[in-house]
Amino acid sequence: MRTMLRGIRNGVRRAVGATGLSRELAEIRSALGLVGSSADQAGRNSLHGNGPGGAASKLSQLVLRNQYRDMAHRGGPLPSFHDVEFRAFSQNGEDGILLYIFSLLGMGSRQCVEICAGDGVENNTANLVVNHGWRGLMADGNEVLVDRARRFYASNQDTFCLPPTIVHTWITRENINEIIKNNGFEGPIDLLSLDLDGVDYWVWEAIDVVQPRVVVAEIQCIWGAERAVTVPYAAEFKSEFIDGFGVYSGASLPAFVKLAKRKGYRLVGVNRLGFNAFFVKDNEGLELLPEVDARGCVGGPFTTWARTALLPKVQHMPWVDV
Repeated sequence: MRTMLRGIRNGVRRAVGATGLSRELAEIRSALGLVGSSADQAGRNSLHGNGPGGAASKLSQLVLRNQYRDMAHRGGPLPSFHDVEFRAFSQNGEDGILLYIFSLLGMGSRQCVEICAGDGVENNTANLVVNHGWRGLMADGNEVLVDRARRFYASNQDTFCLPPTIVHTWITRENINEIIKNNGFEGPIDLLSLDLDGVDYWVWEAIDVVQPRVVVAEIQCIWGAERAVTVPYAAEFKSEFIDGFGVYSGASLPAFVKLAKRKGYRLVGVNRLGFNAFFVKDNEGLELLPEVDARGCVGGPFTTWARTALLPKVQHMPWVDV
């Protein structure tokens, strides 16, 4: 999905609405410098105060954490995911959503596992590791990106003493539990992030060595909420590109919702572009993060465009109903 989005994401991104809570939070983020941060700057600026891993970013996020906690304590209306998005290291607004979720639920033991973590900088766990002191495991099958990640965390002032564990390995449902356990993660953790651009559904289904409180999974949004489908499992699966877009991969939102329910999780929302879904364990913060209907998560401009432009190109290909 990273490859597909680079060509089109600027054309479909929409600004946060500036009324009510949206205005309050937008003004806070703007004043704190959390609007439009770019992960591309992370390697250059993280050692300085103005980068996504610098003192200004840390202070900004601490202020937001306290703001969210205060909102929850007051018992008034809470913002939507679209109101809290910002990007420090993540590809889009996932950093903001995850900060919001863990501000409401509590940071817990601050342990995270990211499957297919890319270069370690532009992903869903880097912000938690760099700015909030989380202990992380990042695994990826691209050796060049893994080397880049190791260099970044070894040179970062916040992580060089205790960097995340970064592993170069090809990930399958047969080896995923071994990879996680052999690298020091087992039992309850706080966050699992899945971004394989492939057999994500099958890998999450296989994971039982850790029990995350929150899961963020990239979904195949071209299906909307119509069918619970995934690509068939293959250990060497690689996303197939159609007209330059890697859309024969992954699983639909309804497929992930069904899997999540079997594992004891509920869907609590998606990012603004509609391709990353967030799930919370059923015994965690139900009053603060209630379950949402998948049908209400697929009507954004990007998902609408994707269903129209991309689904017809791949719907005839082998998909597995689950």
